[in-house]
Amino acid sequence: MPSFDEVLKEAGEFGRFQKRVFFLLSQTGVTFSFLFTSVVFLGQAPQSYWCRIPGAAELSARCGWTLEEERNLTLLPLRLANESSSQECERLDTVWDTSESCANPLARHGARGAGSLPHTACRGDWVYEQPHASIVSEYDLVCGNAWMLDLTQAILNLGFLAGAFTLGYAADRYGRILIYLLSCLGVGICGVIVAFAPNFAVFSIFRFLQGVFAKGSWMTCYVIVTEIVGSDQRIIGIVIQIFFTLGVMLLPGIAYWIPNWQGIQLAISLPNFLFMLYYWAVPESPRWLLTRKKGEKALKIMRDIAKHNGKYLSPHYSEITVSNEEVSNPSFLDLVRTPQMRRNTLILMYAWFTTAIIYQGLVMRLGIVGGNLYLDFFISGAVELPAALLILVTIDRIGRRPPFAISNIVAGIACLITAFLPEDLPWFKTTVATLGRLAITMAFEIVYLVNIELYPTTLRNFGVSLCSSLCDLGGSIAPFLVFRLATIWLELPLIIFSFLAVVCGLLVLLLPETKGISLPETVDDVEQLSR
Repeated sequence: MPSFDEVLKEAGEFGRFQKRVFFLLSQTGVTFSFLFTSVVFLGQAPQSYWCRIPGAAELSARCGWTLEEERNLTLLPLRLANESSSQECERLDTVWDTSESCANPLARHGARGAGSLPHTACRGDWVYEQPHASIVSEYDLVCGNAWMLDLTQAILNLGFLAGAFTLGYAADRYGRILIYLLSCLGVGICGVIVAFAPNFAVFSIFRFLQGVFAKGSWMTCYVIVTEIVGSDQRIIGIVIQIFFTLGVMLLPGIAYWIPNWQGIQLAISLPNFLFMLYYWAVPESPRWLLTRKKGEKALKIMRDIAKHNGKYLSPHYSEITVSNEEVSNPSFLDLVRTPQMRRNTLILMYAWFTTAIIYQGLVMRLGIVGGNLYLDFFISGAVELPAALLILVTIDRIGRRPPFAISNIVAGIACLITAFLPEDLPWFKTTVATLGRLAITMAFEIVYLVNIELYPTTLRNFGVSLCSSLCDLGGSIAPFLVFRLATIWLELPLIIFSFLAVVCGLLVLLLPETKGISLPETVDDVEQLSR
């Protein structure tokens, strides 16, 4: 009986069929990147807002004030009362009623004058010139509530974390394509509910669930693509990352042309429903079918692949070799039971954590350093394209480990240099920061491929999902690290990023090289890699 790789070689390792499946599933990378980075635009700080004095709405209606007039009557006395006050987060400690004078509503304070009026912290009655422009103005995530914007991204990443455990396990037990389709449906439904959430609690709950399903769709599509091609074509796992980058580049255009956050949320969520059509276009992974002792179904799919590729599969193939390894429900213990599996798992978990916290941190940093957000975000996405090209040029020539290690170390050094460059050299500071973004993008893309190649088929989806859960933990920490530490010193997060990246670069040198090696089918195959 032939092995799966022997049958795949005869059916075509990267023919018309695999190219079609690759292109279809790669679109998931675009929508996943939308969700992954959307907080930068969903949570834009409002340009102008202030705290409304109690009774001001009724008095404004009686007097026929415009918002600008109400704003002046509210803020000018506040400036007189305390020039150093935070005018968006405080208000005059008074109450207006409809008996006040429209021309001078503070006249009843008499000789004390507006300059001596006390002020107090605002308690939720903010007024925005564009009340539905972002979730910040929609749910009052300003002043003392500003940390809740960080929480929205942390909640999304916790959803990714939950999806890695639950749907990664489900994909190894119930099948790749089933979980992929259910995940896409879940992303679309939850995304629509998020867009029309009546309050912050509902928004947070369904943003979490959207993260759960998004992680299931992204990781499962990645595994399907790499399992249906030959060992020499697995670098398409890097090419699929280019679609993630295209999503990063498209998002600022979507945000620029759609004026409110609900429209942006719908635009990035609704395309997921189209992926349900893949039920008729993308088959189950034949590798997975073999691990579940479903050799006949796997062989049928392989004959379809050969037919689409213009190949002929020998009729003598009545069966494909099935692994003798006992297939059980995967668990974390399976990933750390043997020495090489344990080393791979611990290093990959740290690598995922590091690349995620640095990548997301550098993306979110764009929102606080000033400049044209839309243009800067587009350029930062365009910078990622050379990362994929550099990987494609090097990874099959010098292997996986050298570019993986070098990209992390370069990212760490670039972050450190950027932190100490003076502000009067903006072009040089931007150049070095861009180099860091390019390097960490390379590391982020390589860790996907290496993680796939270092786990056996019986544990692959679960192993990738579990290790990448540290990516989600890093993503949960990143917003608090960037926004809170930046209030102490803007460049402080970069110092932390530098240390994490250099340590990661040294650790990945301990991983086995997988260049040109067939995907391992069993744990024993993984243990043999180090030898």
